[in-house]
Amino acid sequence: MYIKLIKKKYHHHKPEYQQIASSINLKKRMIMKTRTRRIVLLPAAIMVLGILFGASLQDASTILTRMDDVMYAPKDIKGRYSITVIDRSGRQEVREATFKQKGTDRRLVRFTSPASQAGIAFLSLPNDVMYVYLPAFGRERRIAASAKNQNFAGTDLTYEDMESVPFSQKYTPRLLRTEPGAFILELKPRGRSDYSKIVVRVNREHFYPETMEYYDRGNRQVKEATYTFKRVGRYWNTEQIEMRNLRRNTSTRIRTTDVQYDTGLSNDAFTVRRLRG
Repeated sequence: MYIKLIKKKYHHHKPEYQQIASSINLKKRMIMKTRTRRIVLLPAAIMVLGILFGASLQDASTILTRMDDVMYAPKDIKGRYSITVIDRSGRQEVREATFKQKGTDRRLVRFTSPASQAGIAFLSLPNDVMYVYLPAFGRERRIAASAKNQNFAGTDLTYEDMESVPFSQKYTPRLLRTEPGAFILELKPRGRSDYSKIVVRVNREHFYPETMEYYDRGNRQVKEATYTFKRVGRYWNTEQIEMRNLRRNTSTRIRTTDVQYDTGLSNDAFTVRRLRG
């Protein structure tokens, strides 16, 4: 249309008309090239974003799996816990317990002292099955899914925290960032959980967790766990865990001692009838 108007206006000035028409045609070709380039670049950009997102997800999954490999490396493990419960005023209560674990899905913890706590036991089994034994009632009780957020025997750890399940099975990871010496992962629960997410700092060299931040369903941080690991033979041993409850201003410190690895524990050591000792 513009070419026709220019042709009519400049029909007595043919050189000027040819120059203007050529300029307009050049601009039209440039616009078409730009549009074509945008059409080509858009799917390419989408593909690159998809690749980057997939790579990030893959990296996060690999990191979390390697963390599980460190935490569940032994075929079995047994030892003792020294558990210090600290209330908001700073008063401390020390408890002793034994523990044993086989593979990734069997764990038994039993208090041995003080007398008021002795005999209390917790059992974690495959398929999200957990039991607690309270000597005062003289019977074991299966822990319902709705009760997993309850604290275990007055500590700052819930039954969900005590459960023996690899993190890579329970959570979908996302790599938030990489820091000097550490990967920062965000874990979103795959199933029912009292946590909306857990943010984990994973040691970049050895892949054990250094800290875990726990967030409630309102996305508020409610707890923080700090881990200390020590090399024992072929394995990285969880020497200490300190769980701080930010709402109640209390904490529980668990030290591991007398650790023995790969002693050949059988599944029979992790049955409900074993809860009573």
